[in-house]
Amino acid sequence: MVNRTSVKIVIAGGFGTGKTTLVSSVSEISPLTTEELLTSASIGIDDVTGVESKTHTTVALDFGRITISPDVVLYLFGTPGQDRFWFMWDELAQGALGAIVLVDTRRLDTSFPAIDYFERRGIPFVAAVNRFFGECEYTEDEIRSALELTPEVPLVWLDARDRASSKLALIALVRHAMGRLPQAA
Repeated sequence: MVNRTSVKIVIAGGFGTGKTTLVSSVSEISPLTTEELLTSASIGIDDVTGVESKTHTTVALDFGRITISPDVVLYLFGTPGQDRFWFMWDELAQGALGAIVLVDTRRLDTSFPAIDYFERRGIPFVAAVNRFFGECEYTEDEIRSALELTPEVPLVWLDARDRASSKLALIALVRHAMGRLPQAA
């Protein structure tokens, strides 16, 4: 019988940054999503600037799983992006080893609340620039400066649609979080 260790990971970020896409691309099971159709009722509430073609949104969470070794399984919990659903974040982040904060360089301001959330709670995180349309026009230094990331916070590049790319971001997070654990652990 294999003694498995379960590790909780949060996938966070602003509205339309690719959280559901990342969980779906990397999960070895059919992901659980709580996607709902954006309706006219959200006009004036949800800012779709830069993501005008978005038709669905997460209203509670996304859930997926990936086995990274015979004895370690990551459970992925994607957060909703709109501030009206942020009450879910405390529940989703409870007991998490760390978080991936997805960053859309077209709308950097949507990343600030997630970064602030994990910094205030001392939860390790990596900032992951989602390359929606190929290359990013900004350098790592420019993005770090704009997001006010400390040098200790890893900044990674990914395409949330790509399984291999998403896995590399998860590996970076696990390494970062494990590096922050006390030596006795």
